[in-house]
Amino acid sequence: MSEKHESLVDRIVREVLGAERGSSASAAGRKASGAPGGSAADDRAGRSAAQTPAPALPPAGGVLPAPAPTADHYNPDHVIACGADRVSCTLGLLDRVRSEIGRMIDHTLLKPDATRSQVEQLCREARDFAFASVCVNPCWVTLCSRLLEGSQVKVCTVVGFPLGANTSRIKAAEARQAVRDGAQEVDMVLNVGAACDGDWKLVERDISSVVEAAGRRTVCKVILETCLLGDEQVVKASLCARRAGADYVKTSTGFSSGGATSEHVALMRRVVGAGMGVKASGGVRSLDDAVSMIESGADRIGASASIAIVGGSKS
Repeated sequence: MSEKHESLVDRIVREVLGAERGSSASAAGRKASGAPGGSAADDRAGRSAAQTPAPALPPAGGVLPAPAPTADHYNPDHVIACGADRVSCTLGLLDRVRSEIGRMIDHTLLKPDATRSQVEQLCREARDFAFASVCVNPCWVTLCSRLLEGSQVKVCTVVGFPLGANTSRIKAAEARQAVRDGAQEVDMVLNVGAACDGDWKLVERDISSVVEAAGRRTVCKVILETCLLGDEQVVKASLCARRAGADYVKTSTGFSSGGATSEHVALMRRVVGAGMGVKASGGVRSLDDAVSMIESGADRIGASASIAIVGGSKS
């Protein structure tokens, strides 16, 4: 990440967290004195801020350390992230890397003209390659849930897709219905217009409505549509998602003017720290693309070219 972006994140995160602490302290004072406070949504936001640790900010010019590999999860990207520019590779390691990346992929089919046979094929491929999930439009959730029953592959769907311009009530209803139909993960599009307006209270309430409707057992990812936001807006939107209790921030729908970039992924990772996931989606079409996103901080990849990614060779 560039020094300019590091300075930007440091400034905004400290400003926002400072405001949060001041607001939380004020609310706590009101409660202690018996004075009337804010809304229930504000109370939830305050509790979330108080319970969620601030993201670790490395010194200027530094980067967040990659997670240390465990005995049962060898991650060659950790070595690269720590500074190596050459890795010794034993026979078969590339296949292992592909397998590990496969477990990070949401195998995606969100085309409006997707047919039942294509969705069935998507589920077969997800089983065969042990992808993390299939990501489909809401009308296919029941079918995918039935086809993937008994497997490790999750069913993911989208909410407020692809514009993010539905009302919060409609988004919440979509999320509740998706969970009833069998969705285990929900990717919602935030209110992009509100983010562009700088109405961060509305953005956070919008996310909170979906997080609460989906429930604690459902993984909730927030699509920022980074191609439509400036860097400062990406930082603030990521903070809103963190405070609202989402599990991931995600770059893109893949239906707008651009997709994931490694720079945006690194920016989002720096903001949310290690306590949340970062999903890179939109334009990830090869193993090289996927590795670049992972090295930048992504721990989930959304792709329709999933098989090309795990079947390709890294240049």
